[in-house]
Amino acid sequence: MSGSLLSTLLDEARRRLSDAPRERLGELQEGRRLLGIPRAARITPRGTAWHLGALLLTDDALLATGDIVRSRPEVRRGFAAESQRRRAELSAAAARGGVPEGETVHIGWQVIDPTAVGASTTPVALRDGETLVRWSAAGGYMPLGRYLDERIELLRHPPERA
Repeated sequence: MSGSLLSTLLDEARRRLSDAPRERLGELQEGRRLLGIPRAARITPRGTAWHLGALLLTDDALLATGDIVRSRPEVRRGFAAESQRRRAELSAAAARGGVPEGETVHIGWQVIDPTAVGASTTPVALRDGETLVRWSAAGGYMPLGRYLDERIELLRHPPERA
C-alpha cells in the first residue's frame, strides 16, 4: 500500500471517528530547578487523539501508543515495587499538568510517518505491498484496514461494562 493509499485509509478512519470520544495526549516535562529548589515533573497537554489500540490517530497524524496514565492527586504511601512508584509519580504529574482526576493521558507516543512505513516500522509495517499493524509486542501482524475497522467499531460501540 503506497503512502497515498495509507493516507486515504487514515482520512476515511477520521471521517468515521468524527463524533467518537478522544483521549488526551501529553508530554512529560521533568522537573527543573527553580532558585535551586527542584520542581516536580508534570505532563503538559499536546492535543487529543482517538485511541485505536496500538495506534493513536489525530486530525493530522498517526502515532504509536506509548504509556497510558490515569490522573490522580499525589499521595504518600509505600510501594512494593519501583514500577508502582513510577506509575504513581506519572499519575501525579498528569494531575499537576491539569488533567482532571480520573482521566487518561497518553505519553511517550511516537509519530509514524505514513510515507516512510517500511518492513521494520513498528507497529506499522509494509510487507509484500500490504500495510500491516502489529497490535501487541507479542502479537502478530494484521491488515491495517481490518484492524482499523475493528478498533473503530469497539470505540464507537464499546462492550457492556467496558
